[in-house]
Formats: sequence, C-alpha cells, structure tokens
Amino acid sequence: MATLAPPSPHGALMDAVYRRQKHIYDATRKFYLFGRDGLIAGLEAAPGMNVLEVGCGTGRNLACIARTWPGARLHGLDISDEMLSVARGRLGPDCQLARGDATDFDATALFGRPTFDRIVISYALSMIPQWQLTLGHAASLLAPGGSLHVVDFGDFSGLPAPLRALMHQWLARFHVTPREDLSAVTVRIAADRNLALRTLRGRYGYFRRISLRR
Repeated sequence: MATLAPPSPHGALMDAVYRRQKHIYDATRKFYLFGRDGLIAGLEAAPGMNVLEVGCGTGRNLACIARTWPGARLHGLDISDEMLSVARGRLGPDCQLARGDATDFDATALFGRPTFDRIVISYALSMIPQWQLTLGHAASLLAPGGSLHVVDFGDFSGLPAPLRALMHQWLARFHVTPREDLSAVTVRIAADRNLALRTLRGRYGYFRRISLRR
C-alpha cells in the first residue's frame, strides 16, 4: 500500500476518531448511511474498468463493488491509516489502497494511472473540510466516458424541525457536517467540465445521490 508521510492534521484527527470506532464501524453505520447500495447497483462497472473510491474507509463499499461488478479493478484512497488497516485486511491484494488527501492526491504516483472509469465518494464529503476541492479533483480524474458517483447526507428537509436539529447535533459529534449546498456545487462543476449531471433525493431529504458523467 502506498502511503504519504507524515499524516496531515485532518488525517491525525480521523485516526483519533476511528481508532476505536473502526472495530464497530460497519455494524453501526448500516443503520443510518442509506443510499450506498443503490449507488453501487448503478455503477455499471464492466470487467476491466478501473474503479476508485475516495474516502474508502473500511473497504465495505469496495467489497460490495467486487461482488456486484466482478472483474472491475479496485482502488481505494483514505486519509486515515486506522481505517485503511481494516480495508487492507478485508480486501487483500486484489484492491490497490493508498493513504492520501482527497483534495489533491496524485493519482499517478499512488495508483500508477491518471484517470478512472468510475469514482465513488460515499459519505465522505460531509467529513472533509475542503469538500468542494475534493469534488472538483475527483471530476478531473474521470476517463473518457467515466462517471463520478456521490452519496451523502441531505438537508433533512422532510423531517420535523426538532428532529432535524437533533440529527445535526448528533452528526457533529462525529465531525460530520451535511453539505446543504452540494447540489449547487455539483451544478457548477458539471457546467465547468461539460459533464452530464443526475441527482436523486432520498426520502425526507435524508440523503442525496449525485452522478457526473463525462
């Protein structure tokens, strides 16, 4: 696994957050990280396609992609060594993993290739301070015909106001901030890069799925 050293301040924070949580992360997140499986089902990752997950965490999504789209070549990036230690054990040598900053990582240096056919960002933007840079950088790494697939928390607009406030307070404990202007930012990126944009709003505005296709 390729690494960057020393860890960035945000990487150190994520390591501190997940040092203990990594052991129960997947067992608990399945109850509130909705929309991930729908995203994976719609990837259309044919055999031989290169798939990158930015913010791959424990490798849960990459393992699901491997089962759903056999033959895809898997790559995963995360800023946390703690999470990558779990992903490495789960995925083994069939997935190329690297530690890096999602806002400006050098894909060629870390993965030996400059572009990818499919890029996935699942519930990571809400934890990345400079998330707009992450989206723009991911879009720049799309191969011809490639697509970027994002799922993250929505604005919870369909929930009663007290429950919305409770959700924001609870997520803040985990350094999670829903990006309520995510749609506006993706519209701008799509226009700037001449990408086709599709969006899906989850029930009650709980999550949002977005795809950008070159």
